[in-house]
Amino acid sequence: MTFLKHPIAALVLAGCGLLSAGGALAASDALVYCTVASPESFNPQLSSSGPTFIATSQVLYNRLVTLRESDKTPAPSLATEWSVSPDGKTYTFTLRQGVKFNSNKYFTPTRDFNAEDVVFTVMRQKDPANPYHKVSGGNYEYFTDMGLDKLITKVEAVDEHHVRFKLSQPNAAFVADWAMDFASILSAEYADAMLKKGTPEYVDNWPIGTGPFALQQYKQDSLIRYIANPHYWQGEVASKHLIFSITPDPQTRLAKLKTNECQIIPAPLPEQFAAIKADGNLQLHDITGLNVGYLAFNTQKKPFDNLLVRQALSYAVDKKAIVAAVFKDSGTPANSLLPPGMLGYNDKLPEYAYDPQKARELLKQAGLEQGFETDIWSMPVQRPYNPNSKRIAEMIQSDWAKVGVKAKIVTWEWGQYLAGLRKGEQQSALYGWVSDNGDPDNFATLLGCAGVQSGANVARWCDKDYDRLIQQAIQENQPQARAKLYQQAQVIFAKQAPWLPLATGKVFYATRSNLSGYVVDVNGSDFAKAKLN
Repeated sequence: MTFLKHPIAALVLAGCGLLSAGGALAASDALVYCTVASPESFNPQLSSSGPTFIATSQVLYNRLVTLRESDKTPAPSLATEWSVSPDGKTYTFTLRQGVKFNSNKYFTPTRDFNAEDVVFTVMRQKDPANPYHKVSGGNYEYFTDMGLDKLITKVEAVDEHHVRFKLSQPNAAFVADWAMDFASILSAEYADAMLKKGTPEYVDNWPIGTGPFALQQYKQDSLIRYIANPHYWQGEVASKHLIFSITPDPQTRLAKLKTNECQIIPAPLPEQFAAIKADGNLQLHDITGLNVGYLAFNTQKKPFDNLLVRQALSYAVDKKAIVAAVFKDSGTPANSLLPPGMLGYNDKLPEYAYDPQKARELLKQAGLEQGFETDIWSMPVQRPYNPNSKRIAEMIQSDWAKVGVKAKIVTWEWGQYLAGLRKGEQQSALYGWVSDNGDPDNFATLLGCAGVQSGANVARWCDKDYDRLIQQAIQENQPQARAKLYQQAQVIFAKQAPWLPLATGKVFYATRSNLSGYVVDVNGSDFAKAKLN
């Protein structure tokens, strides 16, 4: 991905002086969010990271459907309704009328959102012959990892306000998939105009969407500025300006919140909770999260291609101690690739309970009685499933040392970290996932065989029996039958140990006490109604 080296990082729009050099708030109608990392791109089709989605799909774009917070089921958004054929292979969406795209200094739309935009959004990702398919690197990992490139055999505009999908087989999660960040709807008219100008990359670097805000300025690793969409279809946007202050260090984020340089911070550390609660100007919030944090073993690299080694090092880690020390009251130990409460979650899996002696026995069987050297990649950002990656890596390092394994902790800038994982450069790595659509397929496909080639499967593990079960599950419309298939797949996962599941964490964020209207739920962050009182 070459986005971060693109000249957009140095572009500045005139007249946008909302922040001083020190980052202090200088406008009463501006809202500042301290994000944890720079986005990889401003096109969410090209990324899979939380910081990118928050900065792009959840601010600049909308999708065909959204998810109800109450039951995680699809609800109308850019599509007002949908129908499915009796054989489960044809879906027709009715599109909302009167929805306007934002404009920028390169382009002003001449028409409202319509079916052409949906077709372009899909075909850019699906069709290698599409003129935009290879723009900005052309790595549509979400789309391909979920098998949508093969599942969707045809997408067509029936008329301006109806779009029809033809599928190769039934797919139980298909509507929910269109609530996910990668399914953000792009403007086909803008894409055509930029292609004619010879600047197709502007579609990704200076995006146009139907969301509550439009991009004004981006300074890499510093800040992003947005301005409210005056024609937002869901009503008036509460704050005229939204600013993302890119602040990787959690201590600095909290300091900025205390001094009102930021009004919202994500992922405060558990050890910061007491200080936040004690400050009358601040408020700590939490929601139950559908997420799993894990240590992934690269099964294509020695010695982790050996099942005995993966099992040994799973037994060698004291997960309960990690949760107690790092998550405190914000998480619970995980034992599956699915989080508790999700359809198909298997609560009867065998557990890799902390057992150093068992670990040493397995290493001896693997011919590694004297131990070996390896690495542990540690995330440079905080996420609900991993609030302090460095500390978790150090605890795993200490546990492995007790069974003769010497591990070096490695970390990178977030963009490099993700790129390295996709290429399979790691031997083991801390990572995790937060549900995008409330469906178990969203987690199960992370270990699918298709993800090995794209790099989304960071364990690079391909088990044909596991893959067969999750493929059967996605075609099954009966919830109970689907649940059984996912439960069987988890048994294979537990025996093969491509991941060591660590924890499921609550989603925490902190705000200034006088902030209202900001929402965090299964759809991500919603800034449209957020304002200072």
